[in-house]
Amino acid sequence: MKKDWIWLIALSLCIVFIIPWSVLRWQTSKVDTSDVQIRVLMPDGEVNKLPLEDYILGVIAAEMPAEFEVEALKAQAVAARTYALKRLGQSSIQNVGYDVDTTVQTQTWLSDAQMRKKWGWLNYWRYKGKLQKAVLGTRGMVLVFNGEYIEALYHSSSGRKPTERAEDVWSSSRPYLQNVSSGEENLQRYVRNVEYAPRELYRKLGLKESLRPLTSGDFQVLGRTLTGRAKSVRVLGRVYPATQLRTLLGLSSTDIEWTILPERLTITTYGNGHAVGMSQWGANDLAKKNKNVEEILLHYYPSTKLMLSDQM
Repeated sequence: MKKDWIWLIALSLCIVFIIPWSVLRWQTSKVDTSDVQIRVLMPDGEVNKLPLEDYILGVIAAEMPAEFEVEALKAQAVAARTYALKRLGQSSIQNVGYDVDTTVQTQTWLSDAQMRKKWGWLNYWRYKGKLQKAVLGTRGMVLVFNGEYIEALYHSSSGRKPTERAEDVWSSSRPYLQNVSSGEENLQRYVRNVEYAPRELYRKLGLKESLRPLTSGDFQVLGRTLTGRAKSVRVLGRVYPATQLRTLLGLSSTDIEWTILPERLTITTYGNGHAVGMSQWGANDLAKKNKNVEEILLHYYPSTKLMLSDQM
């Protein structure tokens, strides 16, 4: 009787672990993304259908320096693929006529001709082959949370601070878009000083009031995120979300310092981008420390799973 129980337990373990593992191995070997198409709104207003993996190659070429480590490029490929597939599902519901465009409104993208122009003929073949390796090496891989594609947001550099929580930058939270270390080695990589005379400041903010010299109270940070970036700012008596002010003034980030004189406002920014999700420069620095694509992605998107897309 005891032996019968041992055999029953062994059989149960096979069913629970070995069979699902075998199925996963079979699915991995059978992945084929060649039939997945994505509709891209081009700068001329035309909508072109592209194979998903070709589109992802163009995104990496536009979004991340080709000189980066291959594991960082792989992380970018997975993030871009996840973002694109989530958009694909949303656009089909909304029936907007396309899934993505080629700008920062979705993901920037480069055509073959634009890649040649960006890199030059000598580097074109070398860099394109490197990016193709990153795309093929992650073919079909996406990030999911609770069975759904995540919003795989990313940015250039978090600068001197950790990444931001989604709810501190936009209106809703995401469990996987939280404060994590930037992973960056050079915390002063992006430091930018921008000056605004009163006339230019009024113009950029769309203010019609009469010009006057600036005072110390004309620029104040009213609220900050957990990392210390600006969340709300009062400028010339009006309150702006820091993300909106960043757009209006053309700032690189919301991690700001400032000095104000009657004739000039000077703003210093640290980092580059909205600071939510994956830091691209951080991903490259982690890759240089021998972190692989999965380790990089799970660092920036905690609680998510890297797996094969069910749309592939």
